[in-house]
Amino acid sequence: MSFPWTPDKWSVRMAQWRRNLISKFLMRWYAGVMPEMSDTEAEAIEAGTVWWDAQIMSGRPDWAYLRALETGKLTQAEQAFIDGPLQELCALLDDWQIESELHDLPRPVWDMMIREGLLAMIIPTEYGGKGFSALAHSEVVRTIATRSITAAVTVMVPNSLGPGELLMLYGTDEQKAHYLPRLASGEDIPCFALTGIEAGSDAGAMTDVGVVVEREIDGERVLGIEITCDKRYITLAPVATIAGLAFRLRDPEGLLGGEEELGITVALVPTDTPGLDTGRRHIPSGLAFQNGPVRGENVFVPMDHVLGGRDHIGKGWRMLTGALAAGRGISLPSMSCAAAALSALSCGAYARVREQFGLSIGNFEGVREPLARIAASAYLIDAARKLTAAGIDAGEKPAVVSAIMKCHATERLRQAVNDAMDIHGGKLVMEGPRNYLATAYNSLPVAITVEGANILTRSLIIFGQGAIRCHPYLLDEMEAVRNPDREEGLKAFDHAVFAHIWHDIRNFTRSFVHGLTFGRFAHAPEGAGALAPYYRQLTHASVRLAVISEMALGVLGGALKRKEALSGRLGDILSEIYLLSAVLKRFEAEGRQAADKPLLDYCFEDGLYRVQQRLREVIRHFPGLHWRILLSLFLCPLGQHRQPVSDAVMNAAAQCMLEPGGARDRLTRGVYIGEGDDPLAVLERAFAAIIRRDELLKKLKGAKTELDEAVSKGVLSSSELNEIRGTEALIREALLTDDFDAQAVAAASGADRRA
Repeated sequence: MSFPWTPDKWSVRMAQWRRNLISKFLMRWYAGVMPEMSDTEAEAIEAGTVWWDAQIMSGRPDWAYLRALETGKLTQAEQAFIDGPLQELCALLDDWQIESELHDLPRPVWDMMIREGLLAMIIPTEYGGKGFSALAHSEVVRTIATRSITAAVTVMVPNSLGPGELLMLYGTDEQKAHYLPRLASGEDIPCFALTGIEAGSDAGAMTDVGVVVEREIDGERVLGIEITCDKRYITLAPVATIAGLAFRLRDPEGLLGGEEELGITVALVPTDTPGLDTGRRHIPSGLAFQNGPVRGENVFVPMDHVLGGRDHIGKGWRMLTGALAAGRGISLPSMSCAAAALSALSCGAYARVREQFGLSIGNFEGVREPLARIAASAYLIDAARKLTAAGIDAGEKPAVVSAIMKCHATERLRQAVNDAMDIHGGKLVMEGPRNYLATAYNSLPVAITVEGANILTRSLIIFGQGAIRCHPYLLDEMEAVRNPDREEGLKAFDHAVFAHIWHDIRNFTRSFVHGLTFGRFAHAPEGAGALAPYYRQLTHASVRLAVISEMALGVLGGALKRKEALSGRLGDILSEIYLLSAVLKRFEAEGRQAADKPLLDYCFEDGLYRVQQRLREVIRHFPGLHWRILLSLFLCPLGQHRQPVSDAVMNAAAQCMLEPGGARDRLTRGVYIGEGDDPLAVLERAFAAIIRRDELLKKLKGAKTELDEAVSKGVLSSSELNEIRGTEALIREALLTDDFDAQAVAAASGADRRA
C-alpha cells in the first residue's frame, strides 16, 4: 500500500508552492529593481575571476586558505636573473641622462633589454620567452622602477596588456607561432592602441571603426578590414613595429554573412602598413618613455590579422578586460611599491642625516608623522603586491582585486611621494642628477590616470563590479531573471534567492552580535595565537561590509549605479580589508618579525579607522532615516570606537626607518642603490656614518670627555676620531643639490631668456 504524501513528494510539493507563492513575486520585483547593463558593462563584470575578494564579501573569510597560500617564492632561474642581468641593467640606468638629456633610453639599455628578454618575461619558454611567474615579473619591474621610471614603463608594457598577453590568451596557433618568437627576440616591439579621443574609458563610445571589405591584391580578391582610427596615449607607439588596434567592426555589405554591427574587435597591425602613422610623440608629464598617438585612414589588413581569428570578432572588449584583470594587478602596483620603498629608504636616511637646531630632523614628531605614513604605506602595498601575484600565479585573473591594486597602490604612492617631498624640502625641489625622487614625483599623474583613472576605478569599478561578481548568489539570481526559459529561470531563482536569504540572516545576526562585543568573539583561524585579534577585527569588518552591501543593493537596486559616491565608499571598505589581509599574510609569511610589529600595528590602526570612517559616511548619506537607523543598529549598536593612529605607534613605525636593522632592510629590499657618487649611495654612506658617529659620541658622553681630548685619554682611537670628523663631509655631500650654468640651461631649453 502506498501513501499519497511521502516525504519526497511532500518536499517537491512544498518547493512548487514556494516557487509559485513567494519566488515568482520576488522574481518579478527583482526584475524591476535590477540595474540595466550595457553589453560592455556586462562583459566587464564577467571578465576575469573572483578570488579572495569574494571571501571578503562573504562575511566570513576563509583564513585557513589565506594562511596556506604560498607567497614570495621565486625559482632559481628567476632569482639568478634578478641577482645578475637585472643588476647589470640597473647599473646602466642614469635617470638624469634619460629624462633630461636624451629623452629616451640609451641604445645600450635598449639592446640589453632585448638581449636579456626583459620585454618577453611573460612569453613561454617554448616561444623563446623567459616564462617568468607573476611574482618574478613584478619583482623585476619593481627593481627597475627604483632606478628609472622610463625603463620600468618600457619593460612593463610588453609584459602587460599587450599584445603579448592577449596573444597568449586568445591568439590562434598560427598567430602565436608567428608573433610570440618575434616578440621574444625583440624583432618586434609591441604597443596596444585602445584609448580614443572621444571614448576614453567608455569603450561603448569608441569611434575608431573597421569595415569589412574585399580588395584585389596581386591579382587575388582578399577579404579584410579597412581601419580608420585616432588613438592617443599609446605607450611604445613611436618605436613599435606591431600594434594591437581596438575598433568597432562593421560589415555593411554582409561579406561575413551576419549582422552589420559586429562589435569591438582587435587586430594585429604592422606599423609599416600603408596609412598607419605611429611616429609622433606625446610628452607624458615631462617623462621620457616612448608614448604617442596612433592614427590611420583606411588601413587595410587581411582578415587573419584579427586577434584570435574570426571566432573572436566582436569579442574584443571581453578579451581586453580579461587581460587587464591580471595586468593591472602587477605592473602599476609594482611601480608604486618601488617609489614607496625608495621614499622610505631615502626619507629615513635623510631624516637622520639632516640636522636642524642641533638635532637630526628625525627627532621631530612633525617629521616622524609623515615618515611613519611612508613606512606603513610601503609595507602595506608591497604586501598586497605579493598576495596579488600569488593569486595570479595560482591561475586567477582577479578583476576586482586588480582594480583595488591599481587604484589604491597608486593613491598610497601619491601620498608617500608627497610626504617625501615635505621631509626633504628644498633638497628634492631642485632637479638634477642628485635628485633621486624627481621622476617619481613627476610620474604621479601618469600612475593615477593610466589603465583606468582612479576616479572611475574607485567610484564605478571596485564595488560596482565586486558587489555582483563577488556575491555568492547575486549573479546567479540575475542570470535566472534573464533566462528566456521562464520555468527553468524560476527554479534557479528560487534556489538562489532562499540560499541568499539564509546567508543574509546569518550575516545580519553576526554583525549585530559582533557590534555589541566590538568583534572580540569574531572568527579567527586555529593557531593564530597573538594575531587572533587582528583576524577577528578583519572578520568583523568583513561581515559589516556584507551587511551594508546587501542593504545598498536591496534598497537602492538599479539606482546604486548612479550613487557613485556611495559606491566609492563601499569600494574603499572592500579595498581596506583586502590590503589589511595582505599585511597580515606578509607578517606571518616573514616569520612574525618583532621589528616589523610597529608597521603591522600602524597599518591596522589606520586601516580599521578608515573602514570605520567609510561606514559612518555610508550610513550618514544612505537615503531614508529609517534605513540609517536600521544600519546603525546592525553595524554599530554601541557606536563607533576606532581612533586615528596613536602617537606611540606612529613613533615606533617611524623609528623603523631611522636606524639600520631588519625592518628597514625588509621594507627597502630591492631598491637599487648603486655605487660611487650615485646619490642614493652617497646618502646611504652618510646615514651609516652618522649612525656610527652617534655611537662614538655616546662613548664621549659616558666618559665626560671633550672630542679634542678623547684620543689622549684613551676614550677613542685616532681612527675613531677621524670617523667622527669625516662624517661632516659625508653629510654635506649628501645634502648638496645641483646647479647649472645659466647659458647651458638657456641653450638646452632652446632660448636664452635674457634676450
